[in-house]
Amino acid sequence: MRIPSIRLTYGLVAIASCCLMITALVMQEFLGMHPCPLCITQRGFIMLTGVIALAACLHNPVKTGRYIYAVLMILAAGAGAGVAGRHVWIQNLPEDQVPSCGPGLEYMFSNFPFMQALELLFMGDGNCADVVWTFLGLSIPGWTLVWFVVFIAIGLFQIFRKGAPALVPQS
Repeated sequence: MRIPSIRLTYGLVAIASCCLMITALVMQEFLGMHPCPLCITQRGFIMLTGVIALAACLHNPVKTGRYIYAVLMILAAGAGAGVAGRHVWIQNLPEDQVPSCGPGLEYMFSNFPFMQALELLFMGDGNCADVVWTFLGLSIPGWTLVWFVVFIAIGLFQIFRKGAPALVPQS
């Protein structure tokens, strides 16, 4: 069995990111599951990971470019995994330790300095503790964390894989 090319691997990550975003939008618009601040932050990191992967797919990097795109993808997915991990942690806190619900995103960004609003966004609030959907015992942030770990693993694979053949022979 042949391993997929560098370009195809990045393309699959970009497609997976798009599918995750479509799923999030369907859950929001058709199932009425409105995202909390941490969910929105995770969406941002999914999109960033997908954009990096799409750029790598279109660029079809060789050697150094492959490593640069992989590291960027790992950093984006790692940051997303951190946010998703915090979200899962908040969801598993005892009720008396759950942070109180905070203001909405629009209010935060219009009434607080940008850095303070970002800090509040990453902290999460009581809305983030609600588990509104599960599949195989994992909540939405749990599944998002799984996907971020998969993206990190793919990024590491891109770094450590044997040099896949380029489309144009190297001289």
